[in-house]
Amino acid sequence: MNSRDRVLAAINKQHKDKIPTSLRCTKEALDKLKVHLGVNTKQQVYDELDIDFRWIYVPFIGPKERSAAPLGSEGYDFWGCYNKAITNEYNTYYEFTHHPLAECKTVNDIKNYDWPQLDWWDYQKIPEIIEKENQKDKRAIMFFAGGTFETPWYLRGMEQFFMDLVESPEIVNAICEKVGEYYLKRANYVIEKAKGKIDIIGSGGDLGSQVTLMINPNTWRKIIKPHFKGLIKPFKEQGLYTFYHSDGAITSVVNDFIESGLDILDPIQVGATGMNPENMAKLYANKLTFHGAIDEVELLPNSTAKEVYDETKRVIDILNVNNGYIVSPTHMLQGDTPVKNMIAIYDAVRDYKNV
Repeated sequence: MNSRDRVLAAINKQHKDKIPTSLRCTKEALDKLKVHLGVNTKQQVYDELDIDFRWIYVPFIGPKERSAAPLGSEGYDFWGCYNKAITNEYNTYYEFTHHPLAECKTVNDIKNYDWPQLDWWDYQKIPEIIEKENQKDKRAIMFFAGGTFETPWYLRGMEQFFMDLVESPEIVNAICEKVGEYYLKRANYVIEKAKGKIDIIGSGGDLGSQVTLMINPNTWRKIIKPHFKGLIKPFKEQGLYTFYHSDGAITSVVNDFIESGLDILDPIQVGATGMNPENMAKLYANKLTFHGAIDEVELLPNSTAKEVYDETKRVIDILNVNNGYIVSPTHMLQGDTPVKNMIAIYDAVRDYKNV
């Protein structure tokens, strides 16, 4: 069984030779892994750890003044939002300081905005990017399309966007429609260039706080869900698997995700209300594949390597009950996580007896 087969078996709730793995890192965490493993590139780190699930992105070739990666580098991103670097002792993060649609008053104002162009991306590079991921073994490849909840509030500003959900839903719909249309078309260009070598299309947007959904679930269903489905259903209809990322306590809408055609739920933020592995397995193990659940908030930065190793095995026991689990931290590995704890996750997977 190759690496790709392992992930697809997890999605289809089938037995596999070992539990599949996934990983994302901040730059600081990745640098620690490079030093520890004695390698020079992200690709080499992932291959050394035998990471099965691989995220790919399409390179930006648009105007320099809109070239910052959203939440990944300082400057104006392709949407026109400004990202400012904020550094602490462990990591550099990026926060929005400019929301270009903040002053819009009407739907026409939204429509007349200088929206990004679809030719700002180098789709021709997609086959080369996928081939690089598959050098050591054939991997499960996911392209992350985007999201129709977070991106709209990045553009509008969170406070104003949440007010609009009640006072001006037509503004919300106009923004979400433009964002969703762009992400859908861009993903379809990527799929076309990949020529069948993409397995999964991801979308996302954090909906949950630590204790509940950030907005009323019925408001989400009425206004946001149709746009959410716009980045799920079209890809299901093409025969692709689907993935959605949302931090926080989101059990109030997970059945809506399933009804919309979702296959993989990420990141299972285990410390949020209702998101513990036992509850998630009880409610959804026969309906979803879980991706995540190795706690990055408390466990990974604050525990011993042995505790991480043991907890990883415990979580596998619970979430893999129907063969539908992909091991991953609950978000990017952070710079305050000891490298021995990072490695302990994948040591536990290697040693786990999947009988």
